Amino acid sequence: MLDLNNKSILVTGGTGSFGKAFVKKVLNTWPSIKRVVIYSRDEQKQYQMAMDYPHQKYPQVRFFIGDVRDFERLKRALKGINYVIHAAAMKHVPIAEYNPMECVKTNILGAENIINASLEETVEKVVALSTDKAAAPINLYGATKLASDKLFIAANNIKGANPIRFSVVRYGNVMGSNGSVIPFFLNKRKEGVLPITDAAMTRFNISLDDGVDMVLHALETAWGGELFVPKIPSYKITDIAKAIGPNCKHEIVGIRPGEKIHEEMITSSDSFSTYDLGKYYAILPQTHSWNLEDFIKHFNAKKVPQGFNYNSGENSEWLSVEEIRNLIRQHVDAGFEA
Repeated sequence: MLDLNNKSILVTGGTGSFGKAFVKKVLNTWPSIKRVVIYSRDEQKQYQMAMDYPHQKYPQVRFFIGDVRDFERLKRALKGINYVIHAAAMKHVPIAEYNPMECVKTNILGAENIINASLEETVEKVVALSTDKAAAPINLYGATKLASDKLFIAANNIKGANPIRFSVVRYGNVMGSNGSVIPFFLNKRKEGVLPITDAAMTRFNISLDDGVDMVLHALETAWGGELFVPKIPSYKITDIAKAIGPNCKHEIVGIRPGEKIHEEMITSSDSFSTYDLGKYYAILPQTHSWNLEDFIKHFNAKKVPQGFNYNSGENSEWLSVEEIRNLIRQHVDAGFEA
């Protein structure tokens, strides 16, 4: 059973949608946690988040200005840290396409800095957040996150006698997160027109709470090198539009640079090393320090069929228009009415 009381944890990108939800859950669940360090480079977001966690009431919460590109700053921030959650990333697809090297520096070189700094300090476990766009990537963001995933998984091969464990979680669009389609449509419906990139487009959907639970699951159970994938429903972009703006004009505007019609989290090439763990799938590393048969027995893991893939357009579970509305009320806007 995971127990973060008397432990110290650092969250990169801690002022983002995931970071804020993660910190809230951790503080509510483990009130005796020793330290929660919010590591990010946006001072305004840190200032705003600090308003929710005044030092007098939350002395264990620390705000640390820093960039994952800065190795020395990371090393300083990781002093005495037990667990690292790596959520920092440059993630907007069109911006990454226009500024490719900036994306490479943050998402790939930043990942390498996290790994090396963690190996040099007292960190016990690192969980890195991935994205569905890292599976068979067609855009730079996805390619950099795939490279990041590979770095974190391979980090288990270079740790030597260090007991540290690195693992990765990969999931789809987070409902209501900054820059995602639902808040975008909620804002656009005031204008009476919802711009739809392609009528056939589908996406995976996960709530922030479920994303946080998945990261905590990886923190608790990872043996090192796993890439965890949740079993989650898909939605059609047209159903999102119907749920939010049924009386709006739905205008097809064409896909953006580097965008897919359907997202994929497990490719058929991954099927050779993918196991069904029940609530999650796990893509296992080609090289691991633990015994595979022991892993299978411990988690009651079942090998997926050869050629299996997990694609948002071919999913067996779909959200209806009314289910989408209910989820928006629950996770994004309690007062939402279509």
